[in-house]
Amino acid sequence: MAQSLRVWINGSEERISGVAPTTMLLDYLRASGRVGTKEGCAEGDCGACTVAVRGERGVQAVNSCIVPLGAVSNYEIVTAEGLVRNGVLHPVQEALARAGGSQCGYCTPGFVMSLFAAQYSGERGDGVLEGNLCRCTGYLPIREAARSPSAPAADDPYFTSTQPAEAADYSVGDEHFFSPRSLKGALELLSLHPGAKPIAGGTDVGVELNKVGRRNAVLVSLAGVPELRRLTETAAGLELGGALTLSELEARLGGRVPLLETMLRSFAARQIRNRATLAGNLATASPVGDLAPVLLACGARVKLVSLGGERTVALSDFFTGYRTTVQRPGELIASVTVPKPDAPRLEAVYKVGKRGADDISTVAAAFSLELKADKIVTSARLAYGGVAATPVRALEVEQFLIGRPWTERTAAEAAGRLRGLFTPLSDLRGSAEYRRALVGNLFEKFFYEHSAEVAA
Repeated sequence: MAQSLRVWINGSEERISGVAPTTMLLDYLRASGRVGTKEGCAEGDCGACTVAVRGERGVQAVNSCIVPLGAVSNYEIVTAEGLVRNGVLHPVQEALARAGGSQCGYCTPGFVMSLFAAQYSGERGDGVLEGNLCRCTGYLPIREAARSPSAPAADDPYFTSTQPAEAADYSVGDEHFFSPRSLKGALELLSLHPGAKPIAGGTDVGVELNKVGRRNAVLVSLAGVPELRRLTETAAGLELGGALTLSELEARLGGRVPLLETMLRSFAARQIRNRATLAGNLATASPVGDLAPVLLACGARVKLVSLGGERTVALSDFFTGYRTTVQRPGELIASVTVPKPDAPRLEAVYKVGKRGADDISTVAAAFSLELKADKIVTSARLAYGGVAATPVRALEVEQFLIGRPWTERTAAEAAGRLRGLFTPLSDLRGSAEYRRALVGNLFEKFFYEHSAEVAA
């Protein structure tokens, strides 16, 4: 394995050696003098650490506080210090200055870098800043600045090299970061190193390392494995590669899985969606993971692969307990298949949290019902997150609904049953009583939002 790591930072090539691959990019940048990049939360919530990177997925804004250094091998990185050229401010800096969008200034480099990266992604408007928080609450001029910059100029000087080389393996002492280029290579590494941790975006791994010091000596990156990044439409449904990032799903689903696309719009922030993956969100088995309830309501199935072969399990059978799944050592989530519905369905997804996109759910719910012409429920999938040790379907209430008319009385009785079905915990995001109320209230909301649709 290589004992040094090559990156380009603000246009200059650097060779890094002696720095552990699990060191966060933010820590390396600050230790090497790029102190414009700030640490705010160390978990990807505030955006003060935002930088722009160019790698396998093009130019993106990312949270450098939760990106392991090994994950940016051969990447180009631009920080706020790299925007001024020959004493001239970059247009996004000019826009923010003209609008008066900087107060204390701590968050400003992160805002600037989100705006800068948006020039390359094609995003425009307030959404590009959803992952950046301003403690001084000066959002009006910042939002004004977000509407000003346009696409990069033809002679843009910030990413001038050829397409970055493939990520390389990197090792320091007993810490190793592998970047396999095939599924077979990834599986062989997991077999060779039984304690290795597979990562794709590494957003959870970064938080675990920062907050609880959970360090994995061997990391196997799946970001460059092409077999895990496919999106294939078949007669049975849509097969989504496990290493597809949430931003890639947003861009490529094209209205084919409306429930999932709705949830993606309120899933974390752009910097997180640029790195977080479909498989990663499921493999962590968080009871408040936002994608699981949606995919449960879609009737999704998970394909697991290992050197011994592959198997497919229903997502409803995937979670076995708090943060545990049926996934075996050496297995990877290769893909998730969302079946095509046999008939039109009433569907909706809801996320309740203290903030909008940039927050964990208090309760997430996804509903999918099929009705006959006489408005009798013929199938139902009601899925929740945040109310049990795992993402869960309300199987008893689903059975109650089948064969009943889709009426206000049916919805009210189902909501009452739902409120008594789970025993959620109380925490900082909400009390158990509040969660139980939400479980039923969200279903009633679903009914009233869709009753006119059924009547039509």
